[in-house]
Formats: sequence, C-alpha cells, structure tokens
Amino acid sequence: MIWAYPSSELSILLIGLFTFLYGIYLYRFWRINQRLQVKKRSLVWKCVLRTLYFALFLIALAGPSIGSALKEIKQEGKDIFLAIDLSQSMNAQDINPSRLQRVKFEMKNLVKNFSSDRIGIIIFSSEAFIQCPLTFDQNVIQLHLDGLNTNLVPNYGTDIAAPLNMAYQKFQNENDQENTSKAIILISDGEDFGENLPPILDKLAEQGIRVFALGVGTEEGSTIPRGNSVVMDPQVNRPAITRLDATNLKTIATRTDGAYFEISDLAMEIPQLINAVERLEGTVMASRMVEASANKYFYFLAAALVLALIDLMLPLRTISI
Repeated sequence: MIWAYPSSELSILLIGLFTFLYGIYLYRFWRINQRLQVKKRSLVWKCVLRTLYFALFLIALAGPSIGSALKEIKQEGKDIFLAIDLSQSMNAQDINPSRLQRVKFEMKNLVKNFSSDRIGIIIFSSEAFIQCPLTFDQNVIQLHLDGLNTNLVPNYGTDIAAPLNMAYQKFQNENDQENTSKAIILISDGEDFGENLPPILDKLAEQGIRVFALGVGTEEGSTIPRGNSVVMDPQVNRPAITRLDATNLKTIATRTDGAYFEISDLAMEIPQLINAVERLEGTVMASRMVEASANKYFYFLAAALVLALIDLMLPLRTISI
C-alpha cells in the first residue's frame, strides 16, 4: 500500500486531539457513574465504534493507494517559428523605446507561454536567415531574442515572402514531425518591397500552416535613427518616414486562415495573439508509459461515514432508570 499524503505530524496531532476529547468524555462518565447506575458494556461498544471510524478517517486522510497500472502520458505541442523583421525601419521610435526593443520585450514574454512547444527564430529584411532552429530550450530562445539587432541582416529593403518561404521549407524538412501542428508568428511593420508573396501564401494554406501577423508601428510613423542622424530619403532629400502598413499583414493572415494583431499607440494585442496560438490544436510530440497507483481513499471514507451515521442516528443507551 502506498500513501499519497503520509503526514505523520498531522496524524499524531489528530490522534492526540481525539484522545484528549474522548478522555474528557470518559471522565464525565466516571463522574456520572459515582451517582447513577450505568451500563458499562454499552459504553465499551460506543468507544469501539467511535475509535474505529476515527481510524478509518485517518486512513482516508493519508490517501491509501492499492495496486498499480501502466498509464500512457502524452506530450502535446506545436512547432512555431517567430519571423522577426530586422530592417532599419524597426529602429523607428514611434513606439517607445523603439519598435524592435518593444518586440524583443513582448516576444520574451510570449515564448514563456509555450514551454511545451518547439519554437524557432527567423530574422529577415531583404533576405531571411535562421537565427535559432526549432527547439524546446527556452533559455536558448531567450538568449537569441536578447541579441536581436538590425545589424544582423543586410538592409536593402524588406521582403516578407523570404521568411515565410524559409519557414515553409524548414517545416517540410521536419520529416519526423510531418503531422505536427505548425504556425508562423510574423512580426513586421508591414513594409514590403518583394514580389513573391502570393505563391508562398498558397503553399502555406495548402499545408495548413497558419500565419499570425503582428503589426508593429503607428500610422503616423516616424523617422529612422542612424547614429547621430536619421535615414534620409534620397529621392526627395529629406528624412525618410516609416509607417505601419497593415494591409500586407492582414492579407497574409487572411490567406492562411490566421489572424492579424497589432502593437501601436492605439492597440496592444499581445494577449490576444497568445490566446489565438494557444487555441491551435497540438499534436502528440512524444509519449511514455508510467506506473500509476489508484488512490482508494474513498472506500475508507465511505466506511467511516457509515459508522459515524450509525453512531449519530442509533445512540446506545448507557443509563438505566
């Protein structure tokens, strides 16, 4: 027999309390016995009955487990790629302290909600690169998020199709997890200078890979810091203004049966993003067999309650008149 809650201190305390209170009861009986004729046999039966169901209560409280059986434990999860825009426009400060710094902070909190899922990081601007392959290791993911900056990638514009295509290829290469639930969280200000978006969206939709787009920035926009100055627009010879363009991101989310969320001066929709990804049905990533014992406390508790009910409803007479 295995005990689920083997608290010897609590058992000793309860036994001491029962002994003390029942001692008071016996003392009263002795005082009554000095004046009246009392049936001692009835008292003995009452004492045995109460001691018995008190002992059964103690056994039930300890949680006895009898017998054992093998139980299959399944670990369910998803594969999630964070595709993070590291183009120069992500240094804009229309969101404090900057778009990229806010993204890093929010993503570090977001990944903590998916400890049972594999998460990878793709960084991109005009090209896309794997920053962190799919992994369960939260510490590695946090380390890579800490190190994100716009100098990690070449900056010749932004091609949103590039990270989506890379995530698609990586998912296809995961042959051992081909049935795993897959998703992409695309974080960008929406500016896109690529031309290959429709084909990759068709592929993602066909494979059931949902894209959850997170728009970062404001419609008013701001200049882009560069050292002690700002990025200049060579065509008009004045500071370039970057603005949140939600149109592309909403199209991507809609075409892949995902959803669009936003971080701006009007919206903070990270909790909604987390809830949407959590609602994705995970698949079995691994399973193992463990030996589990069955807690049988109920039988002892039921027996104790029956005896207590008998003691309550059918009191034994101890005094003859």
